[in-house]
Amino acid sequence: MPRPDPAAPAPPPHLLAGKALADGVTAGVRAALQAWNFRPHLVSVLASGDPASRVYVDSKARRAERLGVHLSVRDLGPEPAQAALHDTLDELSADPQVQGIMLELPLAPGLDADAALLRLTARKDIEGLSPANLALIAAGRESEALLPPTPRSVRFLLRSALGDDLRGRRVAVIGPGRTVGRPLTFMLNNRGVTVTLCNEHTRDLGTVLAPQDAVVVAVGRAGLLRAEHVQPHHVVIDAGINVQPGGVVGDAQANLPVQAQTPVPGGVGPLTSALMYQNLVRAVKLQRGEPVE
Repeated sequence: MPRPDPAAPAPPPHLLAGKALADGVTAGVRAALQAWNFRPHLVSVLASGDPASRVYVDSKARRAERLGVHLSVRDLGPEPAQAALHDTLDELSADPQVQGIMLELPLAPGLDADAALLRLTARKDIEGLSPANLALIAAGRESEALLPPTPRSVRFLLRSALGDDLRGRRVAVIGPGRTVGRPLTFMLNNRGVTVTLCNEHTRDLGTVLAPQDAVVVAVGRAGLLRAEHVQPHHVVIDAGINVQPGGVVGDAQANLPVQAQTPVPGGVGPLTSALMYQNLVRAVKLQRGEPVE
């Protein structure tokens, strides 16, 4: 029997694409929406002149139309005042005809996103970024919260790769950001995961990561996670988004010598979009006082 050549390159990792999982989530969302006798109203609030945000909102609108969701855009212009933003969020939060609100980030320079998110009622906060929702997650009360779609997408993918029961698994999260790393740390802990929280300044990263079952990276720095940092048994979930001349890339180098890795694009992104609309279904149920999972 021939012996393996130690100099031969490692086989490419199994790609953890998000589309199949996203299709399953979307089918469930469509079924829930079709069972209702009304179209939920989702409002996207734009408070900047960022062209990428407008493109993103247009993409959301097309998906909403396909699902049967009414999505409208409240565009406050490229340089709105903080007070005008607060007034808009207060108005939408109090409007019984609005079931979901998305505050598109980043905001215009000079605006305080933290202050704005405080004005967003928790049960209409479709992207799960308000302090009230994050506090419920940290307290282990996920059944009462709207969960941020990107961390939830990461957890879906980890369960796909490691098994539905994550108890006892060891996962490193690189990047303690508000939108991914911080809520994800609590969401994994709520499932019995032992979490190691790292950042782009962590020393001896390869040594820290070696005993982990999986590595999640969400910093926004292309090529941060490299071959010398990972092990063949690792599952790598790349939630980084970096726009470069050649296209969008993640925070991890492509084709790392690991067990499985999410591609960018095509990994976390499709599932995140589907889960955002699942959050709208969840929001309607919470607003009605119905139980959610």
